[in-house]
Amino acid sequence: MTVVERREIALVDLLDRLLAGGVVLTGDITLRIADVDLVRIDLNALISSVNADVPSPWED
Repeated sequence: MTVVERREIALVDLLDRLLAGGVVLTGDITLRIADVDLVRIDLNALISSVNADVPSPWED
């Protein structure tokens, strides 16, 4: 094993790295019965940390 393969990253560190750069989640959900589409939901989410460079959208 190389050093990279043996390296363990704590969940907190991984979450910190993801939030620092931002994560975009997308997906589609379709509910159907007997090949008839009843409900279609498109999901889009942006998850990122809020700091001085990226202010909160809810602040005045």
